[in-house]
Amino acid sequence: MRELVDYLVGEILSKDNFDIVEVEDGNTVEIRVQVDADKIGKVIGKSGRIAKAIRTIVKASAQNSDKHYDVIISER
Repeated sequence: MRELVDYLVGEILSKDNFDIVEVEDGNTVEIRVQVDADKIGKVIGKSGRIAKAIRTIVKASAQNSDKHYDVIISER
């Protein structure tokens, strides 16, 4: 799933503008996308549309998995 988020965010930003950290806790996996402060608006999008789309794609991809994935976008 990390590769999917890396691909999606990588299409918006260059690789040196963000980092991805995956934290697993039982059935829950947090995928934390840490973005440079001046670029975070591009990942979140107007009214959060891009962030919501990324989360929707991840949840749809994880439907057959027994894990729950959360995508968290923050500044680094």
